[in-house]
Amino acid sequence: MKATGTYITASTSGESFQAFVPNPLPPDPPLGLTQKDHDLIEKANLALGRLDGITAVLPDVSLFLYFYIRKEAVLSSQIEGTQSSISDLLMHEENLAPGVPLDDVQEVSNYVAAMNHGLKRMREDNFPLSLRLIREMHEVLLSKGRGSDKDPGQFRRSQNWLGGTRPGNARFVPPPPERVIECMGNLEKFLHDQPQRTGALIKAALAHVQFETIHPFLDGNGRLGRLLITHILCAEGVLQQPLLYLSLFFKQHRQEYYDRLEAVRLKGDWLGWLRFFLEGVDETARQAADTATRILALFDEDRVKIESLGRLSATAHRLHELLRRHPITTTPRGAKQLDLTAPTIRSAITNLESLGILREITGKQRDRAYVYDRYVQILNEGSEPLSG
Repeated sequence: MKATGTYITASTSGESFQAFVPNPLPPDPPLGLTQKDHDLIEKANLALGRLDGITAVLPDVSLFLYFYIRKEAVLSSQIEGTQSSISDLLMHEENLAPGVPLDDVQEVSNYVAAMNHGLKRMREDNFPLSLRLIREMHEVLLSKGRGSDKDPGQFRRSQNWLGGTRPGNARFVPPPPERVIECMGNLEKFLHDQPQRTGALIKAALAHVQFETIHPFLDGNGRLGRLLITHILCAEGVLQQPLLYLSLFFKQHRQEYYDRLEAVRLKGDWLGWLRFFLEGVDETARQAADTATRILALFDEDRVKIESLGRLSATAHRLHELLRRHPITTTPRGAKQLDLTAPTIRSAITNLESLGILREITGKQRDRAYVYDRYVQILNEGSEPLSG
């Protein structure tokens, strides 16, 4: 067993407990990577390279980014217990009535905003991945809905814990509040390659565990820790675009994900976590590349179907283009967005319905909504809410 930190005695409300203060990164003694580990790193890097290469051939990268970021947001929030799906989020964003509690959809929407805020600051403002940026992203993450009363953008000033009803019977107690700034300062140095350079994938893997162990905020730590992975990979230039939704792997292996994090704290098992993480990067990058390929094939297939409409195909093509960006629509929305009359859009919707491209989803005679069915099915894969 290797020590990855120190237990210190702390107290709150007159009760003493053991809080864990992690050692600064990188681990000491070093990880002791085997040839198998180096092979895993190379395999994961190759998968990321292939995924990143897809951005060069996509006709519209922004379209894929739009949905990949939303998929990551849905999955990361589901790990925390929300019940939103991609469809719910799209309905919410189109101002159509969602079928889930508003708080759930708001939480996912905040995640999208936090992701976009961080990437914009790094790209457009040339701002470093730093404690200040982490706090800014947290402020956006908790800006509305659940958690908005938990000091958004501020490191915690009180003790938190995981599991149990109080620190004294908790499964894990992070550092006391007075040690949070010191621990986060050490993490920031590690992100900036102090005291030594660390490869991007190893950096992302270790920093995620360290962030979750420090648990620097009163709420939103899990989601922000997963956001951090994407931002590190983009900051390091491994990904040009945030097309990796690693939360899918964490969701599918949720118990192992938590067990691996705990094994680092309790047993110093950094390698076990790193191997799990690298397997996730490889698997998820390959899935994301496959999804992009399948979506492009679907668009081409449906364009051919629309050609069969003959002289009616012009408006149907325009609606199809719109549906790639807004896969859930209504007659009034389509008419407004394409600057066409309602009867013209209604006719195009009917044609796309007859081709099996659109499906009506309200079951009502009035105020009907339509979904680009197979497209949303592909986007939804793996993002069905967790049960239990």
